[in-house]
Amino acid sequence: MKAMILAAGLGTRLRPLTDDRPKALVEVGGRTLLEITLSRLRAFGVREVIINVHHFADMIVDYLKANNNFGMRIEISREEVLLDTGGGLKKAATFLKYSGGHSGKDAPFILHNVDVLSTIDIGRMRQFHHETQALATLAVQERETSRYLLFDEQRQLCGRRTDRDEAPERVRAAQGVHA
Repeated sequence: MKAMILAAGLGTRLRPLTDDRPKALVEVGGRTLLEITLSRLRAFGVREVIINVHHFADMIVDYLKANNNFGMRIEISREEVLLDTGGGLKKAATFLKYSGGHSGKDAPFILHNVDVLSTIDIGRMRQFHHETQALATLAVQERETSRYLLFDEQRQLCGRRTDRDEAPERVRAAQGVHA
């Protein structure tokens, strides 16, 4: 299984820690966010990763080289201009495409933000994704934010809302919608 780690952002919420380094190299408990993310992905069978970079990109490249890519096949996707999540993912599409027989479909991959720490069981998520044959499987957490995803009673994504008081933007009709 392949994965993409989103690490191109400016890390503004982590300032002043990111004034002189990318958020991927901020340390938590003596380990960088990038090392923690790569270790978790490797523990769930991921061996090939692409990382998008922008802010202090060369520091990430040097860090990976100094650590022998943590024993993984890692490619770098440089973004001279930030592409946001969708643009970064689209730029990495060639890497993420499956290069073998997989029932004529592209194989699933994991998309992981470098600055999200969790104990979620990625293996169970992968199994659920396979069993339901979903287009995408998301791990979300209920929290205060300025952007909300909306789900129906079957836990299927049906829209979004940019603020609690704003009218929802729906992609399909659904009953019992909740954020």
